[in-house]
Amino acid sequence: MAGDESGTDAEFMTSAMLKAYAHPLRRRIIRLFSRHDHLRAADIAAELDVPANSVSFHLRALADAGLISEAPEHARDRRDRVWASIKGPLSVGGPERPVADEALGGAVLAGIVDEHRALLERVAAWAPEYLTGRTAEVHGSFTQRTIRLTEAEFEVAMEKVNDVLDAAQKGHDPEDPAGRHWQIDLLAADDTI
Repeated sequence: MAGDESGTDAEFMTSAMLKAYAHPLRRRIIRLFSRHDHLRAADIAAELDVPANSVSFHLRALADAGLISEAPEHARDRRDRVWASIKGPLSVGGPERPVADEALGGAVLAGIVDEHRALLERVAAWAPEYLTGRTAEVHGSFTQRTIRLTEAEFEVAMEKVNDVLDAAQKGHDPEDPAGRHWQIDLLAADDTI
């Protein structure tokens, strides 16, 4: 399920979180936090090329929803407002905790699907360069595999995938100049949908 980190201790999003996360600019801001430990409104505005006053408004909405918090330990002075993202995976909902507002959950899901589609299109636009040998540098991946598993086996497999990704991230040297940010969308569906 989009937004569900199967096999991990994902926090379920509150209605306030869903409402804040449904906005496309706020999702872009949250993704930006995955690249930085902390940010200021001016940093976000410059990187996303949006007005700083708009960013400040959206940062307050994200903070009110509990998706980010102030990080005064990184402030240069008392007037400097610095923000940090909450850590850990978030889940839109599921059988053990259904989404309270189905329309809002649907809006968040639609936004996640649009972003997944955009990622797939970026990789597809780059792939011919790699497939034809015009570049040897890896910028994406298309992997498709079909396997037969029970639901429980699938959940264990996804947990192991998340464990491998967590270990890779923890083992990365953040000072390595060759480091790049990778958006990883794992897409899986069984033969019943």
